[in-house]
Amino acid sequence: MDPFSHLLLGYLLGFGLWGPNGLKFVVAAAVGGALPDADIALYPLSRRFPLLGHRGISHSIVGVTIIAAVGGFVVPPLMAWGLGGGFSNGPVWMFVVALEVGGLSHVFLDSLDHWSVPIFAPFSPTEYKFDVDRIVNVGSMAFTVIAYGLLIYERGRVSESLWTLTTDLLLAAALLYFLVRILGRWRAGVAQHAAGYTAVIPQGNPLAFVFFREARTGNDRSLQYVRYHLRRGLEEPPRSLVTAFPLASALPVPDLAGALARSYAPAFAASWILGETHPFAEARSVSGGFEVFWYSLEMSFWGRAAGVLAHVDSLTGVVTTRNRWRSPEKAFV
Repeated sequence: MDPFSHLLLGYLLGFGLWGPNGLKFVVAAAVGGALPDADIALYPLSRRFPLLGHRGISHSIVGVTIIAAVGGFVVPPLMAWGLGGGFSNGPVWMFVVALEVGGLSHVFLDSLDHWSVPIFAPFSPTEYKFDVDRIVNVGSMAFTVIAYGLLIYERGRVSESLWTLTTDLLLAAALLYFLVRILGRWRAGVAQHAAGYTAVIPQGNPLAFVFFREARTGNDRSLQYVRYHLRRGLEEPPRSLVTAFPLASALPVPDLAGALARSYAPAFAASWILGETHPFAEARSVSGGFEVFWYSLEMSFWGRAAGVLAHVDSLTGVVTTRNRWRSPEKAFV
């Protein structure tokens, strides 16, 4: 999730716990919501100690607790310096609790998407991902922008009771959203197993999902997906493609199947997103060869998907690639 969403959730949870009379702890919780991503400053060390990398130990219960314990002494003076002396008044242990709440909310948010977090590191190397939401979600980003706008506009302009009501309603809306997402993902998982697919890919709409399946038979790789709606069930016939694996060795590329096989490796080399998500492709014949659009079924919104447009020369087999955001159904329009 983006840092603004982490700050917002930490703030809302802190407000729900301490209210307007404990604003210093509310702000500390918001700060705690952003602190785990400070691990990007440790990038040089992460090459030697991978656990210090992004979404490493700072995104675990132990890491969050260490950050909160240190932050309990460091954050209040900084808040007092930037916001006023009253923001440092209070017991250290309460600031530690506020930072812990914010930090755990960060880990919770990051665990909802398809990139994992090592919740129990360093005691367990297992990384957890719950595939409940997308890391790029226009709906949740819009909620964040609206929430910030409301809170900033109301501050000092409306009564404290109305400001408190607005904040409580925003917290309730956020918690309801998580509940819908988690229950929806559970229900989609049941349907996915019944339909024989291996992965569930949430969409921007909390009621919509994509089921995905990949299989290898001999030299062929088969990819298949179908759209699923919690209320309407499977919405259309599944879409499938088969590409050779390993790639054909002959230079000429005679047909679309050969273009898919030849473009697979170059496309994945051109975009790390394809390697981290579930891919699919659209292909067509053009003058002198073929065009293939390899795209992610997960990194998509407003009908467009992140992917790689590959041109395959039919005579030489040479592949050229360009990273693109395109509508898969209209990739070549």
